Amino acid sequence: MTTTATSRLLSLLSLLQTRRDWPGPLLAERLAVSHRTVRRDVDRLREMGYSIQATMGVDGGYRLDAGSELPPLLFDDDQVVALAVALQAAAVTGVGIEEAALRALTTVRQVMPSRLRHRLNALEFTTIPGRPGGAVPDALSPDVLIALSSAVRGQEVLRFDYAEPDRDPAAEPRPPRRVEPHHLVTSHGRWYLVAWDLGRDDWRIFRADRITPRTPTGLRFAPRTVPGGDAAGFVSARFTGSSDADQWPCIGRAILHLPAGAVRPFAGDGVVGDLGPDRCSIELGSWSWLALAAALNLFDTEVEVVQPPELRQAFARLAARNAATATHAVPSADAP
Repeated sequence: MTTTATSRLLSLLSLLQTRRDWPGPLLAERLAVSHRTVRRDVDRLREMGYSIQATMGVDGGYRLDAGSELPPLLFDDDQVVALAVALQAAAVTGVGIEEAALRALTTVRQVMPSRLRHRLNALEFTTIPGRPGGAVPDALSPDVLIALSSAVRGQEVLRFDYAEPDRDPAAEPRPPRRVEPHHLVTSHGRWYLVAWDLGRDDWRIFRADRITPRTPTGLRFAPRTVPGGDAAGFVSARFTGSSDADQWPCIGRAILHLPAGAVRPFAGDGVVGDLGPDRCSIELGSWSWLALAAALNLFDTEVEVVQPPELRQAFARLAARNAATATHAVPSADAP
């Protein structure tokens, strides 16, 4: 069998594994071959032991049935990356499958062909669990993910173009960034590169989906220590608006006129204390005092500020703004 035919069989098997039913014409279109070639390739896979059923009807096609005699599954390059990401991320879920996920990753690595094993081994990253970010997952290319991780692993200077959505399209393009990549971090579907920016002589966090790597990579560099000594903590601190530690820059304590049980489900990472049937304490953080005051108002009850004075002042400023908004005359829709 030629290399082209073998590659096509692998692609066909990969497609059959991704959905239950595949119409024959759609398979032919995806593989850029005739329907007759698809039928011939399906017969070859059957001879190799794969149980592939033909489906009848106008859109008749094929279905790969999993069973006790199913031969080992085959993975293409992107599937290997997806598998590595899923298993490495599962190792920090905290739901009791960490050891099993690591053992599965080791098993998969051992049975992979050398080319795919090299791709899998290149992928190293840190996952930030816990605080949800509400972000839309990145549309990040597996090739970019591997390129960034390989540069981190190899301690090689990386050059890349960086997309800036808010930048004026007519503005003159910026020169490529040159960085020493130290860590690849993922949080709730988004990927970040933690790097020492050689042009700005400082640490920077880059959105990985905005990076277009340039090749080849540069010289090797001596690793530096990320502020705080922990990449996940460094990125988490930036999420909270802090530059020093993984905690909110503004933390206050208040008393709410609600039972603790009614507050805890909506307190996020706040600490709620029971003060009786109709009162509770809450210690909560945010990126600004005004934002913290607004967050406490969401509980729709009386709030007694305990500390600090900055939070009490924020409530006063917020009250003044809300009063001005309430008394502001809104033009009638019928006004000329």
